[in-house]
Amino acid sequence: MNEWHRHDDGARAPRVLTGQVITGDGWEREDFPLQAPPHQPSDTHGAARKNAGGTRPSRTRPPWVRPSRRRRTARLLALLLCALLLASGGTYAWADLRLDRSVDLGEAGDRPPRGKGTTYLIVGSDSRDGMSEQAKEELHAGGGGGSRTDSMMLLHTGAHGTTMVSLPRDSWLTIPSYLDPRTGKRHRPAKDKLNAAYSLGGAGLLVRTIELNTGIRIDHYAEIGFGGFVGVVNAVGGVDMCVDRDIRDEKSGLDLTKGCHTLDGDQALAFVRQRHQEAQGDLGRSRNQRKFLAALAQKAATPGTALNPFRTYPLLGAALDTLVVDEDTDPRTLVSLFRAMRSVSSGDGRQLNVPVDGRGVTTAKGSAVKWDAAKAKRLFTDLRNDRPVTVEEKG
Repeated sequence: MNEWHRHDDGARAPRVLTGQVITGDGWEREDFPLQAPPHQPSDTHGAARKNAGGTRPSRTRPPWVRPSRRRRTARLLALLLCALLLASGGTYAWADLRLDRSVDLGEAGDRPPRGKGTTYLIVGSDSRDGMSEQAKEELHAGGGGGSRTDSMMLLHTGAHGTTMVSLPRDSWLTIPSYLDPRTGKRHRPAKDKLNAAYSLGGAGLLVRTIELNTGIRIDHYAEIGFGGFVGVVNAVGGVDMCVDRDIRDEKSGLDLTKGCHTLDGDQALAFVRQRHQEAQGDLGRSRNQRKFLAALAQKAATPGTALNPFRTYPLLGAALDTLVVDEDTDPRTLVSLFRAMRSVSSGDGRQLNVPVDGRGVTTAKGSAVKWDAAKAKRLFTDLRNDRPVTVEEKG
């Protein structure tokens, strides 16, 4: 029989175990068989382990086993996935907050019915916002303010791939009636060059003009200015472009020799703006713009750019600095737009100018481009109904 004796108010756990008496902090017990004290686990082998304070039972820890390579790889992948999800979520929120959604397509008034597929209007404006006077001089972009559009393209994507159609800025079209915000005067519908629509009534009047003359409803609008364009090209490390002749244009500042070049932002802007060295003038410039835009999308999608944060974030920052979109556009919409542009560059789609019936047509507003009414109507009908495009571009 075991018997415990208390000496003071110490703890009940004994410290020393002998064959006859267990002494501890305030307790003493007469005990004949060796055994573990109350509330202590028994040694699995029936004997107490020794330590610096005497002999007492202890719990044996299992030895550490190094995780297998498969388990370590799985843990690493899980950590990387979590990091990517957090980064993607943060990037999405950052981009979503910075988007300038100042274009209200609902203000366009009487609009064509919704067609099949999705149609984007991509606009390159001559906006100098954020550019210093030195930058304007270096880019040959002085004067003019931000009042006109240098390029306009319809990008349609649907069941039959992607089609990119350039709308020459000198196209002679009907501009619908509009209210001049500066004077409050209402103007009746009249003929003018397409790029005048933006100058007279901004993005809203430009969208209305294109919808009126094509019969296609614009689903999304995206506009970028000179400064943003230059920044985007520089952020991807330049874009490879080949020319079949020497090109020297004093107005745009372009100076290229025959062959292939990696164009930086300044050179790229000069390349897409110059038309005086093109045999087809504005049509030649439109062709260069489509070619360059497709190459830019292809470069941005390469692993060296898309997976490199030191290029991806400057690329996004440069684009968002001057990008203007419609109210319904979000980062997901821009990703869809980018993928559609990339599909054109990879050969899964068509690139063409709107069919024309005459270049250098004399008008009250100067030399203009006249559309081929029958072929243009067929092209836009195919796009509106999301059918394969059957119109072929001349030249």
